[in-house]
Amino acid sequence: MPARKEVEPSPPGVPGAVTDTELVEAFDVDFAGAQGTRINGYLARPAGAARPIPGMIVIHEAGGLREHIRDVTNRFAAAGFLALGVDLYTREGGPPPTDDMQAVMARLFSMSDATVVGDLAGAADFLRSHGECSGRVGCIGFCMGGRHTLLFACMGEHLDAAVDCWGGFIDKATFEQRSTSERPTPPLEIADRLSCPLLAAIGAEDGNPSPAVGEQLRARALQSGQEVKVDVYEGAGHAFFADYRPTYRPGPAAKLWAEILPFLQRHLAGA
Repeated sequence: MPARKEVEPSPPGVPGAVTDTELVEAFDVDFAGAQGTRINGYLARPAGAARPIPGMIVIHEAGGLREHIRDVTNRFAAAGFLALGVDLYTREGGPPPTDDMQAVMARLFSMSDATVVGDLAGAADFLRSHGECSGRVGCIGFCMGGRHTLLFACMGEHLDAAVDCWGGFIDKATFEQRSTSERPTPPLEIADRLSCPLLAAIGAEDGNPSPAVGEQLRARALQSGQEVKVDVYEGAGHAFFADYRPTYRPGPAAKLWAEILPFLQRHLAGA
């Protein structure tokens, strides 16, 4: 195990806040992704908890594996999971400049879905092979990570539960195109292949994905025979859980966290 990292406390009052940092142990790790490329990650686990525990993949938003996503990973660890925050920008050497939206979009649209799924399969394998993991693994993603979570849950049987938080571009590849070489099939179109229970969250004021797209997701995903729940959160738009952004909405964020934990505990921990 690599050297233990110092865990920072969560911002005050956020859902699932880690206030006692001694309750979480964290490490910088890497794992084998697609084509054998080593992918960077941030692994957090509950200190002193009975083992084994379920694994949880946490996929970042467009801003990358930054402080907020590491904190969310810590929150899952404090809740009893072996949580792995993945850095899907490892190949590019980090995220694009977050103040340059054109660069952000260009980066997102250039990422290969096949490579991303391969990297996430590597993350699931890493967790399942970890001596502290029970063998059951879930995944949650935000914004671009929500799209990747849905895609991953529909392209193989790697997961035991999936949480898609406002995954954008699930119904198209770019603003103008339904399909590209990098993004050949919109996740919405293969949602009937869903391989595990799904919880999806959408802001009522969001346009990508809109509540209407959420209804399409619900209908298509239910064809898989899996448990599907798509919740629309009133008074919230895109990225309402991101407590460092002006889009943050404390009430809907708290409600979402209160939905996520029982869902994961039921499907991953058997609670």
